[in-house]
Amino acid sequence: MIRPLPIGKPWTYVSKSSRHTERLGQCLGQAAQGGDVLALFGDLGTGKTTLVRGLAQGLQTEPAKVSSPTFTLIQEYPGRLRLVHTDLYRLTAGDLQETGLSDYLDDRSVLAIEWPERWATELPADRLDLRLLHRTADSRQAVLVATGPASARLLARVRARLARRRPSGGSKQTRVQSRRSRRASQ
Repeated sequence: MIRPLPIGKPWTYVSKSSRHTERLGQCLGQAAQGGDVLALFGDLGTGKTTLVRGLAQGLQTEPAKVSSPTFTLIQEYPGRLRLVHTDLYRLTAGDLQETGLSDYLDDRSVLAIEWPERWATELPADRLDLRLLHRTADSRQAVLVATGPASARLLARVRARLARRRPSGGSKQTRVQSRRSRRASQ
């Protein structure tokens, strides 16, 4: 398989729970534009489908309906953009010719591919590779690599969204602590 060279450095996101993995997916969905392709690499149980549930939420579709398409192969979810979720785990290279997967590469869709290594050389050159790895029973590491200019822009938008959501240093004060601070300064 020919792997495109990454654009920029790989970016690592540590997920301490399935909720954090969904949050990463949600930011991806909010930042996504039509034509974006997400290649989801990782062993069984690393959170690929959990990430797609968050992606669905970010694309304003119903995340509760998202399930692994291992046996249906391709599932579509309407939203701000159409989410096309596919799982290539059971397919061979010959089977892929008949799926029509390349028909979903359009400006109205976001394509999330589980087990993209099965598609080999047919994978779009410009895509966001997400490698999900087990860290502990509950935590995961996601390594995101942009392989072209569109995926580099998507990754930059996702990083900016996640940075805005992160508290800016120090601990948050409760309302009571905040009121006490104001009273003390008066």
